[in-house]
Amino acid sequence: QVQLVESGGGLVQPGGTLRLSCAASGSILSISAMGWYRQAPGKQRELVAITTSGGTTNYAESVKGRFTISRDNAKNTVYLQMNNLKPEDTAIYYCKTNYKDSRWFSRTVWGQGTQVTVSS
Repeated sequence: QVQLVESGGGLVQPGGTLRLSCAASGSILSISAMGWYRQAPGKQRELVAITTSGGTTNYAESVKGRFTISRDNAKNTVYLQMNNLKPEDTAIYYCKTNYKDSRWFSRTVWGQGTQVTVSS
């Protein structure tokens, strides 16, 4: 059983910063990609940022230049540094990991989500 544990959400004023963390644990042989998604009330879940095992990163246009995704492979942990936060960044942020399990099957697991609220 693989689990993702997220942390770092909270309430911040516009222009503020937050850092989200997501740690994967369990029977993981390898991780191919780790990413962050978000879902605002009444909207569909959308990709925020993703990083692959090859070092490739991709960002949503709305967060480019403000958010940075990084990864600690030794800890199976992905981070999302969020700077210059805006009210429209308010959402539940979910971590997603694509990995190979103990039988080398490709799997996907989601975290439980962490609330980010940007408000004055």
